Amino acid sequence: MYTEGVCDLGEMIMLLPLCPPAEKDTKLAQIREKTTNRYLPAFEKVLKSHGQEYLVGNRLSRADVHLVELLYYVEEVDPSLLASFPLLKVALKSRVSNLPTVKKFLQPGSQRKPLADEKMIEEARRVFKF
Repeated sequence: MYTEGVCDLGEMIMLLPLCPPAEKDTKLAQIREKTTNRYLPAFEKVLKSHGQEYLVGNRLSRADVHLVELLYYVEEVDPSLLASFPLLKVALKSRVSNLPTVKKFLQPGSQRKPLADEKMIEEARRVFKF
């Protein structure tokens, strides 16, 4: 259930660079609204309700990794969107990001995929006929 919620919001964010310029502001407003009023409040509530370190108890799960990846995407869209969610931003994101293997992955020069540049966006538009 958690990963499905992450995928829903993540898909909106990933498709943002591909939407036509005339629709970009509307899509961005939709992402901001759903991020702050639907998705992140639900995840924050889960962490708050059980007082554990991760979404599913005190063990790192796939859902936690996916959620932290989404939090990085959210920050790229608008860093202020995480301001009202301290358990997500400060506790979970920091905890997962500081795990040795994750920390190494986040370093410059790692296998982390770079942000899409204009060339990548044009290629995606061509392939997916956007």
